[in-house]
Amino acid sequence: MVDPSPWPLTAATAAFTLTTSGVIYFHGFNGGGFGLIIGFILLLSSKYFWWRDVVREGTLEGQHTSLVQLGLRFGIVLFIVSEVIFFLAFFWAFFWASLAPVPEIASVWPPQNIDVLSAMEIPLLNTLILLSSGATVTWAHHAVLAGDFRSVI
Repeated sequence: MVDPSPWPLTAATAAFTLTTSGVIYFHGFNGGGFGLIIGFILLLSSKYFWWRDVVREGTLEGQHTSLVQLGLRFGIVLFIVSEVIFFLAFFWAFFWASLAPVPEIASVWPPQNIDVLSAMEIPLLNTLILLSSGATVTWAHHAVLAGDFRSVI
């Protein structure tokens, strides 16, 4: 097993500080901007030191045995599964609200007095940006596998 690490607790504290300070800042209270800066710096430093330790454990110290590597893989798989479930819950809630609108919103979808965006404007642009970034990353990945580092750049 690898050494115990303080970085998950530090990163969680930083994320809590960042989120709480963001709420305080957006509501116009004093100290919110300072808290945002502190939370952001704390989060970036936690990420840096955490990954520094992971790389050191895996390369210099040789602590990443096959069992540890399997645990890291399972951790990534569980993270991806949790993200999929998270987005499925959002889509489920949207489709539930749109296919069976409740009387509280006058049983119509979209609710009254809500301005709806045209699907051919901002949503289309966001979709194109997302797809092009995915295509760029895939291109770079295949170039790395082929050893063509000029195409990666």
